[in-house]
Amino acid sequence: MWSVNDCFSKVKKDCFKFISSQETKKDKFKNKEKMIKSFLIPACFWISKRINKKRPLIIGLAGGQGSGKTTISSILTLILKKYFKLNVFKVSIDDFYKTRKDRKLLSKNKHPLLMTRGVPGTHDTDLMLSFFKKIKDKNFKSLQVPIFDKAIDDRCSKSLWHKIKTKPDVVIFEGWCVGARAQSSSQLKKPINSLEKVYDQGAKWRAFVNNQLKTKYKTLFKQLDGLLYLKAKNFNLLREWRLKQERKLWVQTKNKKNLKIMNSGDVINFMQTYQRITQQMFKDAVKSSSVIMNLNSKHQIQKIKFRK
Repeated sequence: MWSVNDCFSKVKKDCFKFISSQETKKDKFKNKEKMIKSFLIPACFWISKRINKKRPLIIGLAGGQGSGKTTISSILTLILKKYFKLNVFKVSIDDFYKTRKDRKLLSKNKHPLLMTRGVPGTHDTDLMLSFFKKIKDKNFKSLQVPIFDKAIDDRCSKSLWHKIKTKPDVVIFEGWCVGARAQSSSQLKKPINSLEKVYDQGAKWRAFVNNQLKTKYKTLFKQLDGLLYLKAKNFNLLREWRLKQERKLWVQTKNKKNLKIMNSGDVINFMQTYQRITQQMFKDAVKSSSVIMNLNSKHQIQKIKFRK
């Protein structure tokens, strides 16, 4: 019989090892044991109960920039594999960004702001839908999934792509806008920050992005069997966490050349492109998610709520 304590005793060593790989001298995880025992193991029990032997269970994991999606999804994957003996494939919506070349074309044809990766419309939705179709195929053989390198702001060469050789029991699909919903036309009229005010005066960019949510992304998110949402208290906190994340990336890659790592000003501008959808998700995702993890101002999970 599975139990939280039994699970914790079997996974803690691997979980702590992973967590320490994510820490820097200045940035240490607090309350690791509580996070795993009180929140992440119960979430894994919730996932394991929904396993369907006939096809993979597709779980979305959403949360604003810097909320900890990659860390949380990695630990969930680790627990599901180690304790529940499940075959888990974790992928980020970020890996499906359009290539730099394609975004250049998009920015020329639709709006200059679409050169900046991130918002709906800058991902290859056809590639994502094809991925979900193939992963659910009864005659699944093998599959390659792209990897996007943020440090060069482009897709990696095909030789470096993820290779899936056996059909997964669970797919964790994580991303900041996973499960996002479109706004009404009246909500789009008023700019919500200086970027929209200056660079999107005619609301053309936000209308394009919103239309993507209304159409292609709506179809995409219908593929999900459940959604886990990491809810931060406000957008300012996310901005703070995202700046911390970029500093960490800089530390990890400071000896490499030609990298497109952002300074503080770049991050603040970059996050303004995310602000509208992120703030709308604060309202929508709490209603549409299956599991909500509330984050406190110290970047820790404070409570978990199972809704479906």
